[in-house]
Amino acid sequence: MPVHNKLVRDRIPEVIEATGKKFTTRVLDEKEYIEELKKKSFEELQEYVETESKEDAIEELADVLEILHALAEYHGSSIDEVEEVRKSKAAKRGGFKEKIYLIEVEDE
Repeated sequence: MPVHNKLVRDRIPEVIEATGKKFTTRVLDEKEYIEELKKKSFEELQEYVETESKEDAIEELADVLEILHALAEYHGSSIDEVEEVRKSKAAKRGGFKEKIYLIEVEDE
């Protein structure tokens, strides 16, 4: 039996059960949950980095966004509040649309 030891989406046990396979799960405590959410964010971002098609990229970005929703909620916030902070930072510092690549800055 393959061992996964990772955070999965809430309905994955139902999906596995529908296949007739046996599985084991447990509910994480708060400390474990945030640690696993952080690990999962890297996993999902890496999967995005490795995509080669637009369709796969959008699929993986949806997974990254799901993790961001969970992280915001964990921190007592919402994706809407995160979006407001994003907009504020974009207004002050800009976004990434202009594709600016900083090479160096002279020291004084």
